[in-house]
Amino acid sequence: MPLSDTAIKNAKPRADKPYKLPDEKGLYLLVTVNGGKWWRFDYRFGGKRKTLSMGTYPDTSLKQARDKRDEAKKQIAANVDPGITRKIEKAGSTENTLAAVAKEFMEANRKRWSASHHAHIEQCFERDVFPWLGNRPLKDLSAVEVLATLRRIVDRGALETAARTKQFIGQAIRYGIATGRAERDVTADLRGALPSPNRGHFPAITEPKSLAELLRDIDAYAGNFVVRTALQLQPLIFARPANLAAAEWTEFDLDAAEWRIAADKMKMKDAHIVPLSRQAIALLRDIQPLTGSSRYVFASNQGKKGNKPHISRESIGAAIRRMGYQGQHTAHGFRTTASTLLHEQGYHSDMIERQLAHAERNRVKAAYNRAQHLPERRKMMQSWADYLDSLKPGAQVFPFRQVS
Repeated sequence: MPLSDTAIKNAKPRADKPYKLPDEKGLYLLVTVNGGKWWRFDYRFGGKRKTLSMGTYPDTSLKQARDKRDEAKKQIAANVDPGITRKIEKAGSTENTLAAVAKEFMEANRKRWSASHHAHIEQCFERDVFPWLGNRPLKDLSAVEVLATLRRIVDRGALETAARTKQFIGQAIRYGIATGRAERDVTADLRGALPSPNRGHFPAITEPKSLAELLRDIDAYAGNFVVRTALQLQPLIFARPANLAAAEWTEFDLDAAEWRIAADKMKMKDAHIVPLSRQAIALLRDIQPLTGSSRYVFASNQGKKGNKPHISRESIGAAIRRMGYQGQHTAHGFRTTASTLLHEQGYHSDMIERQLAHAERNRVKAAYNRAQHLPERRKMMQSWADYLDSLKPGAQVFPFRQVS
């Protein structure tokens, strides 16, 4: 039964210990042994039970305590811990910058996001936002400033990255609004201000002679060796660029010719096995002396020895653009390339879709596909790699034949 003002006024202290007078929705009055009356709100956040002070009675009335409780519940519904908000308010303005709020936003969502998604958002902020806007107080941030930062990304041709970064900044600002450190989302003023990335299918080359030219250009790529190796591997395995960039050595069994990706790194939250062709294994063994002591196969040049971060998921696509293929092909486009040509050569759609790690709505069928398609997928991936090799010499394009 909810509390009343009369019940609160008549509550007397007990000599032995404090006691609670429950109101509703987690709010209660704690009556101490010396007669003090404290408002408390119990809630759960991140799987843990927490308590928030709501003031003392009679300085804080029953109605005011309920209003504070309702505000806290709104924050919880927005995935904001009201206890953290309280600490930030006490800490002062140093915690009100875009960098501080964005980092807190990312930490609050760490358990909800996949590890790869969290790493991608963090990388976007660290690389493209914080150097220019990180120290700006959130309440003073303007749409003009955000647009100037996003245009730096557009200028390097990364339109998808610019659009995603705008989305991430907006999410961080809305988190700041929920925690009382901003009043409005200025990214809402930027609708239509950025060039629209191509929606739907990623640009992809699917004609064999054009694909042969792209493969030869990749082999001749004169940039960073780590990026070039990733470029060479992507056509062979046609993985999602984010998964390839973050590939870890512990995920590979080169003797068994397999790359096993854990479910929490996959877009569809389903563990995935990539059979490796002889050509893929050769590339991995070639780069192993350089990055084998690091966590990541495609370790970047940054960071301390043995603890280097991996290359960006954008690195492969950026290299393709630098080779002159902007608007014609992308790193993700290799998935379309493989899917198109494998289908044309008569490979079963279920097997191709499984190799692409697309979702299977029928759980029974999905389990069957995982169990039954791996041997066939091994043959398909080796045949695919052999076909790509046959394209590279240039003059003659060999027909792609299934391996029975």
